[in-house]
Amino acid sequence: MANYAAARRVGDFVFLSGVVAVDPARGQVLQSYADLPEHARQALRGLGFDTGQLSVDVFEAPAVVQSWLVLERIRQIAQEHGAGMEQAFKLVQYFRDLRHYPLYNRVRGLFYPTQPPVSTVVEVSRFLPGDAALIEVEATLHLA
Repeated sequence: MANYAAARRVGDFVFLSGVVAVDPARGQVLQSYADLPEHARQALRGLGFDTGQLSVDVFEAPAVVQSWLVLERIRQIAQEHGAGMEQAFKLVQYFRDLRHYPLYNRVRGLFYPTQPPVSTVVEVSRFLPGDAALIEVEATLHLA
């Protein structure tokens, strides 16, 4: 979407640019449980999300879906550098609304089941590519 690197290795560290849950083919921020693979939906159901109740899912889905997609993309970039999520030791998490943090934090537990990363949480007014983006996360990996 932009003219910058998704990640850059410097010595034993990999620095990831901020990741948002956008489908580059469509140029759209993803917001629906239908946008997730089935294994992700099953994992989220185990946390009490993706209930099938419109009156619940319509409110939670955008933040939950974006949380999972952003963390999954970080996991993929880590894997491309020969690492796992445990090497993504520092996350800077940006939220349009801090009320989304508890939802994100539960999803993050799927990616960090034993030890959470060092974290910074910041509330911001908006993101690119538009107002549908609720969460952006940047990560630092240590490869040694």
